[in-house]
Amino acid sequence: MLASQRRSRILEEIRRSGAVRVSTLVERLGVSDMTVRRDLEVLAQQGQLQKVHGGAVLPGARSTEEPGFAAKSSRENAEKLAIASEAVRFVEPGMAVGVSAGTTTWTFASLLRETPDITVVTNSVQVADVFSRRPRTDQTVVLTGGIRTPSEALVGPFAVSAIRSVNLDIMFMGVHGMDVHSGFTTPNLMEAETDRAFVAASRRFVVLADHTKYGVLGISTIADIDAADVLITDSGLAEEHQRALRERVGDLVVVDAAAQDTAGGDSGSEAGA
Repeated sequence: MLASQRRSRILEEIRRSGAVRVSTLVERLGVSDMTVRRDLEVLAQQGQLQKVHGGAVLPGARSTEEPGFAAKSSRENAEKLAIASEAVRFVEPGMAVGVSAGTTTWTFASLLRETPDITVVTNSVQVADVFSRRPRTDQTVVLTGGIRTPSEALVGPFAVSAIRSVNLDIMFMGVHGMDVHSGFTTPNLMEAETDRAFVAASRRFVVLADHTKYGVLGISTIADIDAADVLITDSGLAEEHQRALRERVGDLVVVDAAAQDTAGGDSGSEAGA
């Protein structure tokens, strides 16, 4: 394979998954570690990717970059709805349910509000708003205080104090990135601390993350991969990444976004707006 062909393959991998590891490229391209690193250096000099420890990501993907809620809400809507539809199956009446901030958990909230007799604890202004639009007498929604982030999360000591005072049956968390080495990550240091409090307060920890989150690294780790009792993702995640995750998480659930998108339905129309 010519160098130009290898580099085209490398760019295809990064554009598909958002990030790629040197070890993965060595296996896929059948070349040495040194050859891959030289290719990455050339592509980085051309501005087509950004080198990170152990691999590369799309250019401009900084570990502290935090896109706003509106920007993220227009991405991977079919995948988010498929993930949310699977996640809601884990909730039963009578449960105390934690829901973190994020656009995937926001989509999940639009389905969760149909479940009776639950208490929802969230640090997300947007998630709380989903329930307030059509309030139910058999649901209680607790919104933590805290400092508001670009992703509409409430974080910091006030949020952490509130979360530490509750016991949750199950926690549903959206993440900025996931990686078998770095775990589940966020670009916001205070949000990481708040999310860690959620994990500690929960009997069961469920992560909702579409395939584009794999290989993305935020500056702070929320939890190791094997801390997740359940990880729900979509079939856009490469098979080798699915295998790597399946060896670490308690239960990896892979949903088919295309099937969900074809099925349609009213439940996802608001969340995908």
